[in-house]
Parts: sequence; C-alpha cells; structure tokens
Amino acid sequence: MAATYGIAELAREFGVTTRTIRYYEDHGLIVPVRAGQRRVYAARDRVRLRLIMRGKRLGFSLGEIREMLDMYDADRSEVAQLRLVLERIAGRRASLRQQQHDIEAMLGELDTAEAQCRSRLEARLAGPPPKAKAS
Repeated sequence: MAATYGIAELAREFGVTTRTIRYYEDHGLIVPVRAGQRRVYAARDRVRLRLIMRGKRLGFSLGEIREMLDMYDADRSEVAQLRLVLERIAGRRASLRQQQHDIEAMLGELDTAEAQCRSRLEARLAGPPPKAKAS
C-alpha cells in the first residue's frame, strides 16, 4: 500500500499551518483525495509540498511554482522544467542583486544624512543658544 499522509502530519513535517496546506490545495498545487471529510495526501502531494516550500524560500511566486510543477507533469524527463527553473533562478538572482545594490545606495544616503544631522547637532550644542524672537 502506498504511503498516505494526513493534513496535520504534513503541517507538522513542513512547519506550516493546516490553513497553508488548504491554501495550496485551493490553488490546485496539491490535490488530495477525500475519505469522507478527511483529506488524504499521497507521496506525490508530499513531494509537491516540499517543492512548493522550497520555491517559496527562494522567493518564487505561487504562479511561478505552479508553472514549474505543471511542467514536470507534462514532461517527465524534467529537461524543460530544469531549463525553466534555471531561467527563474537567474531572474531571481538578478532581482536580488538589484535590490542589494539599491539597499547599499540607500544605506550610503542614510550614512550621509546621519553625519550631517550629527554635525549640525554638535554645532548647535557647542555654540551659543539661538536668540529668542522679539514679540
């Protein structure tokens, strides 16, 4: 008999809530069979859930993850899927490098603003107090 899993068992294994698993089910990423009111997940669903979680950690959208999973279903050789994954990884890497560049630029601007504020504050504290305006 093939291994099957309950929703709570998978939730514990992957460190997610049962609601998260149902969300992936609602979006057609995993498709358990029903035994009355109970969801029964096959080994295939477990593998797909592992791939979904990995894709999310890598920053892929659910749409991108679905596309990669669906390609495997269409081509068991995995050639097309692997090419797509490599393409997506390159795109994700480029996006992250751009974000990294933007963050470094912003940190530089913050350093400059901080230095200017500190300098002005020190000047205000060291100098005579500002004169009060006459009414």
